[in-house]
Amino acid sequence: MICLGFDTSNYTTSIAFFDGETGENQGKLLDVPEGALGLRQSDALFSHVKQLPALVDALFERLNGRQICAIGASTRPRAVEGSYMPCFLAGESAGRMLASALDVPFLAVSHQQGHIAAAAWSSGQMALLDEPHLAWHLSGGTTELLYVTPAGSSVSAQIIGGTNDLSAGQLIDRAGARLGLSFPAGKALDALSQNEDQKLQFDVKRNGLIFSLSGVENKIDELLRKGETRENIAGFTFNTIAGIVERTTEQARHMYPSVPVLFSGGVASNTRLRERLSTQPDIFFAPPAYSTDNAMGVAILTYRAFFNKQSST
Repeated sequence: MICLGFDTSNYTTSIAFFDGETGENQGKLLDVPEGALGLRQSDALFSHVKQLPALVDALFERLNGRQICAIGASTRPRAVEGSYMPCFLAGESAGRMLASALDVPFLAVSHQQGHIAAAAWSSGQMALLDEPHLAWHLSGGTTELLYVTPAGSSVSAQIIGGTNDLSAGQLIDRAGARLGLSFPAGKALDALSQNEDQKLQFDVKRNGLIFSLSGVENKIDELLRKGETRENIAGFTFNTIAGIVERTTEQARHMYPSVPVLFSGGVASNTRLRERLSTQPDIFFAPPAYSTDNAMGVAILTYRAFFNKQSST
């Protein structure tokens, strides 16, 4: 028996299945016009609607007739009151219709909860879903440090730190645009940074666990005016992000001793960040395929909810 999950985030259409141990995700980035730094929500929603049928067909070819017991979808960015983004309507609508057609339960979760679950499973740390831990959600729209606690078959995430302006992903994409890279710029900027010949970095100021990245954008412009190489500017961007995330993590671990730290979100797939933090004890990174937006975490939480309910009845 398996559970399905849908996730239609701002830039990726995804559907996944999970059988309690293993699973598979089918995902596709949305097309963003050359030179643009994102999509309007109406355009993202339209693109999801166009992309979903082919991804559903591709996943169902892998199911080999296995029984679907429940279907879930991410329906909002965070599991808090007022959290809303229209693009999630595409996955929610598809999930609800399929659940009705198959006469199986439907579960609504948040995109952020899905990220945490996917990161825990893919890093081999599923037990984290049943114990308190810290989690970074680093993406195009979010740079948040979370205190995560179990909430039934799901998790509850309280924001305790992160940025108060630009997200790390926004900074990366803006740096990429200045260097002539296509959106989203993360992978290309990461590859460019591997050829830096100077370790440039700006030490971002921090107030407790809160920091600002908007000033880094000005520093990138300054480096461009001075004629710094593209490789060194790419390295500067990632060195600066990794530096402030590392220092904030250290402070948080003093405040929450003996608590593991989990990294999720597309920015968490960055090479520099992993080099600086993954060797530390009790710090876990999802593999890059499950750091970026995906529906696997939604499928995992749906499976947990369905079988927890079954075992309690």
